[in-house]
Amino acid sequence: MLNLLTTIIFSCLLLIGSSTALAETIPLGKFSSASQTDGVFKELTLKVGTKTYPLTKTELSSWIKEKNVLTYNPDYVSEIENKDICQHEKSILCALALSLKDQDHIQKSSVLYLDTGSTKRFIEDLSRQANIEPTNAKLTIENGKVSVFTLSQLGIELDQEKSIAILANHLAQKGASDTLDLPYIQKNPEVRTDSIDNLGITSLIGEGRSNFRGSPKNRVFNIKVATNRFNGTLIKPGEEFSFVKILGEVDGEHGYLPELVIKKDKTEPEFGGGICQVSTTAFRAAIYGGLEITARRNHAYPVSYYNPQGMDATVYVPRPDLRFINNTPGHILIQTEIVGTELIFRFFGTSDGRKTDVIGPTILERKPDGSMKTTFSQQVFDADGKLIREDVFNSSYDSPNKYPHPGQVLTEKPDDWSKNEWSKYLKENKRT
Repeated sequence: MLNLLTTIIFSCLLLIGSSTALAETIPLGKFSSASQTDGVFKELTLKVGTKTYPLTKTELSSWIKEKNVLTYNPDYVSEIENKDICQHEKSILCALALSLKDQDHIQKSSVLYLDTGSTKRFIEDLSRQANIEPTNAKLTIENGKVSVFTLSQLGIELDQEKSIAILANHLAQKGASDTLDLPYIQKNPEVRTDSIDNLGITSLIGEGRSNFRGSPKNRVFNIKVATNRFNGTLIKPGEEFSFVKILGEVDGEHGYLPELVIKKDKTEPEFGGGICQVSTTAFRAAIYGGLEITARRNHAYPVSYYNPQGMDATVYVPRPDLRFINNTPGHILIQTEIVGTELIFRFFGTSDGRKTDVIGPTILERKPDGSMKTTFSQQVFDADGKLIREDVFNSSYDSPNKYPHPGQVLTEKPDDWSKNEWSKYLKENKRT
């Protein structure tokens, strides 16, 4: 009975003394020698869904922390030279619980602990590799009927908390398996392949056109790349469409070539030049479809590719953006087509009987330097002919002379330049 009490009290003392240090760890068990830990550090293959990820012995070993502990074992004869264990515990209770004779039975052993902080960081990194966003079914119109050309796909999200617990249990049990299945949650796509018949895509509700005749080959190439990003896109009822969000990154790695773009005070080559042909065409489809435009900006100066002037929409990642709301009863399916040098955006969806009138565009002012002001209005009527919304789109364009192409020189001072800036520019370009 006395030995039992001694064991309980001493174990409690050890627990109290080590609780703070082990707050972020999980015990894996005791080992009398380091050689017994070799079986714990095995190579592991982690499986998430159908994909596998290696967990190296080096990585795994870095999670393991070792601590020496002292325990009371009446069947063990201590070999510790300094048997006065109570001087380390600094406790009267320790001295009462352990007599000098009891201290002959103090046993030293190694305890392994899993550092949950390291494990958590590894699992967080693994989740970034393993997680897959669900893919919506993409649709196309063929002979007036909706069909699937990209199947929907379930998404995967690694259950990080359960994965850490499974790894800890595997190590504590000294699992013999070299493969470990980690739990994950399946995420359903918003539009599944088997639900396409419920989208209500039955008619053409809006169409936009523009012509890029005369464009250099790089510009034509970029227009085709960007156009493909939008073909088959679905917009949910009430959803705000963002051109920039769907477009994604614009650089050489994403398939674009350098071409002229309008910058703050010049026109210069940059990856993706020509994308505004696509945004302008999408804008026109939204206008004629009676959709509510929430963000649109005209170009800095008139560009011939966007005739008639006043119905263009410039974009640049991350802004300005082109945004509009699907205020129709059903999904909208975007279909794109290039015929010769004409770009076409068609919006298919559910007709609610609305009618859209576009008045203009009208040039309000045109100056000899090429600057101009334009306006047009979008009037949307419901099925009963009642006006439900009217939006006016005013555009103000600068002179093209203020944004010289490569090799060209400004002939007049930009409005936002100081006299000193303009004087410096003239000297640099050898003009008086």
